[in-house]
Amino acid sequence: MSVVGFDFGNESCIVAVARQRGIDVVLNDESKRETPAIVCFGDKQRFLGTAGAASTMMNPKNSISQIKRLIGRQFADPELQQDIKTFPFVVTEGPDGYPLIHARYLGESRTFTPTQVFGMMLSNLKEIAEKNLNAAVVDCCIGIPLYFTDLQRRAVLDAATIAGLHPLRLFHETTATALAYGIYKTDLPENDQLNVAFVDVGHASMQVCIAGFKKGQLKVLSQSYDRSLGGRDFDEVLFNHFAAKFKEEYKIDVFQNARACLRLRAACEKLKKVLSANPEAPLNIECLMDEKDVRGFIKRDEFEQLSLPILERVKGPLEKALAEAGLTVENVHMVEVVGSGSRVPAINKILTEFFKKEPRRTMNASECVARGCALQCAILSPTFKVREFQVNESFPFSISLSWKAPSSDAQESGPDNKQSTLVFPKGNPIPSVKALTIYRSGTFSIDVQYDDVSGLQTPAKISTYTIGPFQSTKNEKAKVKVKVRLNVHGIISVESATLLEEEEEIEVPVYKEPAGENSKMETDEAPADAAAAAATPSTNDNDVSMQDANTKATANAPGAENGTPEAGDKPVQMDTDTKVEAPKKKVKKINIPVVELVYGAMAATDVQKAVEKEFEMALQDRVMEETKDKKNAVEAYVYDMRNKLNDKYQEFVIDSEREAFTAKLQEVEDWLYEDGEDETKGVYIAKLEELKKQGDPIEERYKEYMERGTVIDQLAYCINSYREAAMSNDPKFDHIDINEKQKVLNECVEAENWLREKKQHQDSLPKYATPVLLSADVRKKAEAVDRFCKPIMTKPKPLPPKPATPEAPATPPPQGGEQQQQPPQENPNASTNENAGDNANPAPPPASAEPMETDKPENTGSA
Repeated sequence: MSVVGFDFGNESCIVAVARQRGIDVVLNDESKRETPAIVCFGDKQRFLGTAGAASTMMNPKNSISQIKRLIGRQFADPELQQDIKTFPFVVTEGPDGYPLIHARYLGESRTFTPTQVFGMMLSNLKEIAEKNLNAAVVDCCIGIPLYFTDLQRRAVLDAATIAGLHPLRLFHETTATALAYGIYKTDLPENDQLNVAFVDVGHASMQVCIAGFKKGQLKVLSQSYDRSLGGRDFDEVLFNHFAAKFKEEYKIDVFQNARACLRLRAACEKLKKVLSANPEAPLNIECLMDEKDVRGFIKRDEFEQLSLPILERVKGPLEKALAEAGLTVENVHMVEVVGSGSRVPAINKILTEFFKKEPRRTMNASECVARGCALQCAILSPTFKVREFQVNESFPFSISLSWKAPSSDAQESGPDNKQSTLVFPKGNPIPSVKALTIYRSGTFSIDVQYDDVSGLQTPAKISTYTIGPFQSTKNEKAKVKVKVRLNVHGIISVESATLLEEEEEIEVPVYKEPAGENSKMETDEAPADAAAAAATPSTNDNDVSMQDANTKATANAPGAENGTPEAGDKPVQMDTDTKVEAPKKKVKKINIPVVELVYGAMAATDVQKAVEKEFEMALQDRVMEETKDKKNAVEAYVYDMRNKLNDKYQEFVIDSEREAFTAKLQEVEDWLYEDGEDETKGVYIAKLEELKKQGDPIEERYKEYMERGTVIDQLAYCINSYREAAMSNDPKFDHIDINEKQKVLNECVEAENWLREKKQHQDSLPKYATPVLLSADVRKKAEAVDRFCKPIMTKPKPLPPKPATPEAPATPPPQGGEQQQQPPQENPNASTNENAGDNANPAPPPASAEPMETDKPENTGSA
């Protein structure tokens, strides 16, 4: 089972894997730890990650980047409109009001949804992890910004499905950072809480999280963010400054040239990094546009002055996070800064002034999110044993449910006839489940919506659930219990609806209920920060943890008829170890169908089509890569063989054959760069085979010449060894019959004569002639000699006759009288093993170290 964490950044991605020794960041094909988040569409294939980044400058309009800013957002989103202005590729509004990306692929214009492109990049990250682990990767944990809406979270899950991944959890990036920070701390307090502020300034956004640490656990106290304050905004300041300067000085407008924009932005990003460590820095770009070289210069003070509107926004999320956590600056013990955009000195200065303490950089600013995600995946995975560490995550939004009030309450409800209740307040633990009891006589709908959308730029309504049809057996309104789940990914859904009907009152014994399905529906109270909450949303602890919070949150809401969370039937009161006789109404429970409609989400059929499309594109990429490999193989063979023909193969080919083969190689080379520039895989394979028909005999002659001496020496050694053994007077061969030894000598003579004849014939031939003495034939001859002679020369000695001894000593009798009847000298030899006679007999010589001496092993084996 794979344990992988993905940090999908706006600019670059990082893959971390869990191993037995810890968490490792995986290297990509270019041996880099960061993979650019770019998908480049070409005429024949896609280029993903590092390959996409290499193609960007040559193909800017088909290179899709900053995918994270597009996914799950409406086209009319003001932030998205601002981003589109800086994109070199075309983005338009789709029929559903969401963005569509336009690119030229396989020679024709195509449109892709941001979710599809996100899935393509996830496929590339998955491939990187699989190559490193040498195993299939399915289960993973993906880091997402804490400000991702419900729709964006669903879109990430759809993208993971397209890539063939199964996320165990979508993990907030700030919480992942906190986990990577805290799990290795061995000095966390047991009682007092250590409060740490994590400030993540990424490429496109800023996130702040204040977490409280105790031994073996972390709790997210507050979270805040600015969705458009990141490192790229500082790059944009420099870009606009120099674009205006170059327009004035060099009379060139980079906005009119996509490639010039990309080059200037890349140069400005490097300039920003230089200014982080130096008070001033130059900017030089050759042939930026219209064949003009440009030069620029800027000081850090001037850069900070230009960036002042951005820097003034940094304090906002800090103040908000501190206020929501209910802490003062003095209560925040440490400040950790991470993220690629956090290296700007002015940001550190603001953080120091705000928290009145120097920010720390004890973590890898780029890799901490991927490491935290891999740790979370390892915690959720049953295959890894991880140090006990509880993660209490919180939800960054407030979620309400609304529905039409019954007709009888229409006058009280107002003109729009709507009732609502807050079910998941901001800061609610993840995952959670709450139960609502609503009285209705027939099918009704519930809307899930954000309580406050001021900072989200998204429609308030998330989804609508139609509950029904159902029919009550009585005339009065039916009692319907609705279970609402906030799952481990931070996605809200109405999980189930149950019709509750009370029947006649009967006396029934009440026992303490086991934790089953009914218990999950009814139970109201459990610790909200239970350890199981970090593991899986489907456990009983998670289900029961939210009822009390729900009751408190809606204490001032209308009555039960209008959807007040069920606070009555508390089985907690029934938790008893003894049998209790009490009157109780028998409740009949009937499941009611629930139909989900999520606004803006991909339909299941569309997701399946996207999966198939991704498979087709991946197949096309693989075919093109294999075609390139075959083409490169032909090219390499041409160059390699041409060099060898005039070098080490020179003596192994006649002049006329060399000239003809060289001409053929030149012909193929010309073909490769002209008509053969763009051919199929099969054509390249056929061309290589055609060349090898001429080249292989030459290579074979050279190979035979180089190997022949070694194999001849091996055969000669084999012959001489057996001949010496057969003619030896060594006593260890005395037991072998003389006729058998003669057979060995005859075999050796025959093999020697064969070798002599073949060698003489071979030596008389020139090197360019087809060899008559092949290495394979010599090896076969050596094997034949060994197969014939070895059984004869390693024949074991016959065993000496067994000493005649009574059978009684074989099992020593218990009486001492019988034991004394045996001769004291013979008893030890008889009771050990059959080879004891050999050891006692001084006649045979000591064991020889020669390879054919097998007396000892054979005797031991027979014993």
